[in-house]
Amino acid sequence: MLNLKKLIQNDNTLSLAGNMSLSFWGLLSFFILTRSLGNHEFGIWVLFITAGNMIEMFRSGLTSTALIRFLSGAEGEERESLIGSNWLIGLNITVVLSIIIVISNLIFGHHFDKSGWGLFFMWYPVLAIMNLPFNNAITVLQADQKFGKILFIRTISSGGFVLFLLVNYFYLHFGLMPILYFYLIINIFTSLFTIILKWDGLKYLSKSNKLMTQKLIDFGKYTMGTLLGSNLLKSADTFIISLSPFLGPTGVAYFSVPLKLTELLEVPLRSFLATAYPKMSKASIKNDVKEVARIFYSYTGVLTYMFLGFAILAFIFADFFVYFLGGKGYIGLGPVYQMFVIYGLLLPLDRFTGVTLDSINKPRQNFFKVIFMVVANIIGDCIAVFVIPIFYPGVSMIHQLMMVAGATIIMTIIGIIIGFHFVKRDVPIRFNDIFTKGIESYGELFSSLNLKK
Repeated sequence: MLNLKKLIQNDNTLSLAGNMSLSFWGLLSFFILTRSLGNHEFGIWVLFITAGNMIEMFRSGLTSTALIRFLSGAEGEERESLIGSNWLIGLNITVVLSIIIVISNLIFGHHFDKSGWGLFFMWYPVLAIMNLPFNNAITVLQADQKFGKILFIRTISSGGFVLFLLVNYFYLHFGLMPILYFYLIINIFTSLFTIILKWDGLKYLSKSNKLMTQKLIDFGKYTMGTLLGSNLLKSADTFIISLSPFLGPTGVAYFSVPLKLTELLEVPLRSFLATAYPKMSKASIKNDVKEVARIFYSYTGVLTYMFLGFAILAFIFADFFVYFLGGKGYIGLGPVYQMFVIYGLLLPLDRFTGVTLDSINKPRQNFFKVIFMVVANIIGDCIAVFVIPIFYPGVSMIHQLMMVAGATIIMTIIGIIIGFHFVKRDVPIRFNDIFTKGIESYGELFSSLNLKK
């Protein structure tokens, strides 16, 4: 008989549940918004969320990965100083970024409104202040591996927003701006909730000091670039499409549907990354490279086989999935999604080489890996969006979007090759062992759950 209690309390299970809930709420909100807003308005919303996520990666990237790594071995005053310094850095970055965005909007606001970027430049500074506490709380809770509490926070923020969208779709029929206002309200409510429960670490702000601040920044200056670059790997597609005179916000809306479906493949990936990183960091601190390699093989192998099953199903029923998520207005995007399914198959190999480099204190190498990928992706996107229409004026929007997705596949392969090269310098890993160790990990998993006939 399966030991359900042990399974439910397992860190991987709780982390997976948290990420599944986040993706579920995100998918449901996406589903409702595609039917509540027109293509152009929905494209503007996608730009707001996508740009906001990229800025959030810049803000949290400077300290989040570093905080998780250092908190794994910190206690007492050192722990309090790390959390307080993380708050101080995040607060300063938020203020500086908000000032830059506000000034930019005052100068170029008219142009932003025309291109679909007006919503972001007007309202992101407000959002950045409102969501800082609960984002800090998630980082601290992840370091402590309190995935149940993370699940609770995400249910409040994402679930509350989806509840409003459902009421709005069936009864209120509000447009873009009222939806935005409620999105801001649910963010501040969630932050106040984490402050009241003291999960965010605000009470340790006074414990921040120069030594811990510098420690976080020294490590985080590379992980910030890595996380920002990783976000830009996907966001660049959206940004470049928005600048096209042929595609614009409508092209962004079309592209966002298959891209959103791809996030389903990333749900288990994010969950396993969240649990693997602290474990690999502890093993690295103890100079146990064999344990680092074992964790790398186990997680990467398990996910690769898992993704293969998902990918086959998604590839076959691509048109149905696109229609289900986007509705009638997005029919014909199946081939674009099939390109993204191939990209999804490569994700475990790419992401775990990156997290391994961070865990063994090689964030600089991971940063360079991501930079190569970003450059390759941007070049490919620019060719697909700007160059191809010049030589082939009759090229369809679908074919252009397929080429953008193809550039994503190429840059991921480049990332895998570079990542393996860097990791092998310090950790004895071999490509073929990923698949054999992955099968062994499945066997160990079933045995540990006390499966009986």
